[in-house]
Amino acid sequence: MTEFPIIHTNFWDAVIAVPAVVIITQIVKLIFKIPPPFVPSAAGLTGLLIGLFISHPNHFSTGLFMGFFYGSAAAGAYSSLKTSLKAYRRYEKKT
Repeated sequence: MTEFPIIHTNFWDAVIAVPAVVIITQIVKLIFKIPPPFVPSAAGLTGLLIGLFISHPNHFSTGLFMGFFYGSAAAGAYSSLKTSLKAYRRYEKKT
């Protein structure tokens, strides 16, 4: 049985890969007119592609795991930012 590799998150993961997935997903959303319910799936697919082919091309299971991480983190970060911005705008209108 093959031992699962130790995965270290580093500068690439937090500062480059996740924002790259957000940006690429937004570009794909604009070009292909993806309906809103499918945008998180597009982020997941983009994250998987980056994880498998750019970040960890020599180890499939690590690339798969980190790809899911990139996609999920990007979708969560975008959703959180969007929700916070909407709440801030509602707050500004009340005052």
